[in-house]
Amino acid sequence: MSFRHLTLARAVFAALVMLAAALGPAAAQISVKFALEGSIIGPYAPVLVAEDRGYYRAEALDVTIEAAPSPPDAIARVANGLADAGLADINSLARFLDANPGAQVKAVFIVYNRPPYAIISRKSRGVTQPRDLEGKRIGAPPGQMASLFLPAFIKLNSLGVEKVKIEQVAAAIREPMLAAGQIDAITGTSFNAYLDLKERSVPLDDLVVLPMADYGLPLYGDAVVVNTAFAAAHPAAVKGLLRAVTKGLRETIRSPTRAIESVVKRNETAKKDIELERLRMAIRDNILTEETQVNGLGGIDTERFARGVELLTQVLKPKAKIGAADLFDASFLPSPAERRIGTARPG
Repeated sequence: MSFRHLTLARAVFAALVMLAAALGPAAAQISVKFALEGSIIGPYAPVLVAEDRGYYRAEALDVTIEAAPSPPDAIARVANGLADAGLADINSLARFLDANPGAQVKAVFIVYNRPPYAIISRKSRGVTQPRDLEGKRIGAPPGQMASLFLPAFIKLNSLGVEKVKIEQVAAAIREPMLAAGQIDAITGTSFNAYLDLKERSVPLDDLVVLPMADYGLPLYGDAVVVNTAFAAAHPAAVKGLLRAVTKGLRETIRSPTRAIESVVKRNETAKKDIELERLRMAIRDNILTEETQVNGLGGIDTERFARGVELLTQVLKPKAKIGAADLFDASFLPSPAERRIGTARPG
C-alpha cells in the first residue's frame, strides 16, 4: 500500500471512529415504558406521533407505548415502576397520592390545559346553561372525576343544591339513558360523551355540552407523569422525553388529519372520522387555550394551579394536605421557546 493510500485509509478510519462516537448515545438508548390511560383514541395522537416521526429516537430513547386498562391503572403502573412514564389526569393523580402516600409518581408536563370534564344534556330537555339544571336529573357514574366535581360545579354556579337531583348510574348506561330521555343530563368527558351520543343518532343541534372549566373550575387535566425514582436516575432522559412529546404535540396541532393516522394504525376498531373529531375537540377545548397561546405548552400558571389545588382539597378531603409541589415538577420542562405554540395552529 502506498503512503498516499495509507494516509487516506487512516483518515477514513479516523472519520469512522468519530462517527461511532457521535452515534454512541443513539446506540446506548435508554428504554422508557410509557403507559396510556385506556384504549388508543384520537387525543393520544401526540405521544404516538412523537414515535412515528422519530422524535424519541432523536433523544436517544427507546420508548414502548402500552395501553393500561384504566386511568387509575396507568398511574399505578408508573408509581410501581411497571412503567417509567405515562399520560394521566393530574386530578386523578391527586386522588391516587392521597390513597397511596409517598407513591413515586409526579406530573412533569401538562397536556390538557383544561380538563374535559363536562355536563352533557339536550336542548329538548330544557337545558342550555347551568341554571337550567335546577329541577333536572343528572346521571353521574360514581367514582369518575367529572362526577366527583359535580357538587363543586353546582356550588360555583350558585345552583340550588336541593333543586338538582344527582342519580348514580353506571358509566355503560349513562349515554343510552340520556339518548332515551330517561335522565336530563350526564357527567362525563366532553369528547367521549358527545361523540357517543352522536353515534346514537341524537340530533347534533339538540346536544348541549357545558365544560366545567367554562363555569368556574380552575383545574388542569391530563399530564405526562413520571416515576420519580426513574426521573432522579435519568433526568436527561425525562427532559428528552418531554422535548419529543412537545414536538409531537405541536405536529398534532398543526395537522390533526395526518396525526390521526398514528392512532388508527394502532387501533383496528377505531373509526378514523370519529377519532379525528375527538382529537380536534381535544385540541380546541383542552389544549389550545388563551393560557397556552401566551405561555406555551406544558407548564402551569402558579396562581391558577394553587386555586385548583385548593378546590381539589375541598372535593377530595385528603388525609394529608395536598401541596402544588406534590403534584407537579416543572424542572424537566423544555425551554419556553421550545414550548411556544408559534405557527402550530390547527390544520
